[in-house]
Amino acid sequence: LSLYGVGVRKKGPIKVYSVGMYADDSAKSSIASLPKNKNALTTLRKSLKSSKATTSFLLKMNFKVGAEKMADAIAESVDPRTSDKGAVDSLKKLIIDGVAAKGAATPGTILQFDCLSDKSVRVSVDGKAVGSASGLSEAFCEVFLDDNGV
Repeated sequence: LSLYGVGVRKKGPIKVYSVGMYADDSAKSSIASLPKNKNALTTLRKSLKSSKATTSFLLKMNFKVGAEKMADAIAESVDPRTSDKGAVDSLKKLIIDGVAAKGAATPGTILQFDCLSDKSVRVSVDGKAVGSASGLSEAFCEVFLDDNGV
C-alpha cells in the first residue's frame, strides 16, 4: 500500500494523534493530474469507493487517551455516516478491547483500521488484530475523506 496523505487530529491545542491514509496504487492515476484541492479529494473518495482494494488508516497516538474515550470519539465520528448502529457498537467494542489490553492509548500506540472490500473494518492495535466490524468501511473512510472529515 502507498501513503496517500497525512494529518493531525487536534483537540484544542493538543495534538491527539497523527493519521496516515494508505491505499493501493490504482487510485493514484485518477488524481495524478488534479490540483491538490477538494476536487482531488472528491475524486479520490469516488475512486476508493469503486475500488475493491483495501484502504487503511494508521493512527499514531501523541497523547494518552483512555480506551473508552478513544472508542467513543471514533464511534461518534462514524455514527452519523451510517444507519447501522449495531456495527458502530461493534467497532467501539473492538477499539475498547484492543486499547484496554494495554491500559490506554499511550503516546506511540498505533491503531490501524483497514477498510476492506467486503465492507468491513478490521481493527488492530500495535500490530495485533482485534477483530472486524461489518458494513462500516465506507462510513469509516468518510470520517477522514468527506467534506466534514475530522
